Amino acid sequence: MGATKSEEFSVKDNRIAKYAKALSHPARIAILKMLMKHNACVCGDIVDVLPLSQSTVSQHLKELKTAGLIKGDIEGATVCYCVDAKELKAAQDCLNELFDSCRNSTSACC
Repeated sequence: MGATKSEEFSVKDNRIAKYAKALSHPARIAILKMLMKHNACVCGDIVDVLPLSQSTVSQHLKELKTAGLIKGDIEGATVCYCVDAKELKAAQDCLNELFDSCRNSTSACC
């Protein structure tokens, strides 16, 4: 497997890429929406709602947690997940800044 060379890009560009990767699957979007709606959720509840296996949901939760968009607290034999509002706001700000800079571009394409 080749190197990603992420160190060649700015910290801000790497943060945008981290958030974009976490948001790049419709199942992860559905999980985020569910967690935002219910404010907290146990993994089993997510599996009951989504048409995915427990292991697949766990992988999607791991991606969201790695990006910092959600937090998980162990409560006995289960893990309770919730949205990290501060990190979600940071993601929104980064993505808005990216799209705003594209919108303000004056270069013509083709």
